[in-house]
Amino acid sequence: METSKGHAYPLGATVQQDGVNFSLFSRNAAGVQLLFFDRAGDRHPSHVFELDPIANKTFYYWHIFVKGARHGQLYGYRVDGPYQPERGHRFNKLKLLLDPYAKVVAGKPYWSRVEAYGFGDNIASAMKNMVVDTSKYDWEGDEPLGRPMDETIIYEMHVRGFTRHLSSGADHPGTYAGVVAKIPYLLDLGITAVELLPVQQFDPQDIGVPYGPGGQRLTNYWGYAPAAFFAPHDCYCVSPDPIDRLREFRDMVKALHRAGIEVILDVVFN
Repeated sequence: METSKGHAYPLGATVQQDGVNFSLFSRNAAGVQLLFFDRAGDRHPSHVFELDPIANKTFYYWHIFVKGARHGQLYGYRVDGPYQPERGHRFNKLKLLLDPYAKVVAGKPYWSRVEAYGFGDNIASAMKNMVVDTSKYDWEGDEPLGRPMDETIIYEMHVRGFTRHLSSGADHPGTYAGVVAKIPYLLDLGITAVELLPVQQFDPQDIGVPYGPGGQRLTNYWGYAPAAFFAPHDCYCVSPDPIDRLREFRDMVKALHRAGIEVILDVVFN
């Protein structure tokens, strides 16, 4: 695949007319590789692009343009640099890393937090990013409602817990679609805004106590340790296709706005 130096801005993966621009910030990296994959569980990348520290770097921004890359491409980074834990540096060029600005994360069936530890290669079991063309979605003129705070009644909500029980009557319990199904209920309560507990992609395996009563493995339910700040959490989606996750989240926001309900996101910078 043909490449050129690309641009430092915007950060993340940006679909353009004939390819995708990739930009990554790292103040202390000594080397960066961009890896492409055909499938989320692949043990080997289909392409590896070595970013030149002269041609593909502007200040602390590493960037590259890949001609022919497109919407739906799976990718990740390997970043080399100092290993100095006492200074906060834990670079390991064998580990596959998420793009902090990724809008979709794939690889849930293969993800292993255990294999992410240590110093070995974890490509096959790592989370991977997916390139998304955000211009494909039709917002139909939707805009923030801008209601004054003194007129706002907020309902704090965990997306999964809100409709997970069968008593909710939602066709898709525990999902963004489930929230949409309960809009009439929210309106009956007089709610003007919902505050969603973390909906950013998080790691369900990230939990301090490994086993619960009876020995079963516990999972992270609340999501207060995001893995990707701009990607909707996969477990709250109906479709198993990663490319649909951004659409399902946007559909929920648009439906709430149409009903006169604002959306506030609980963002936790852990």
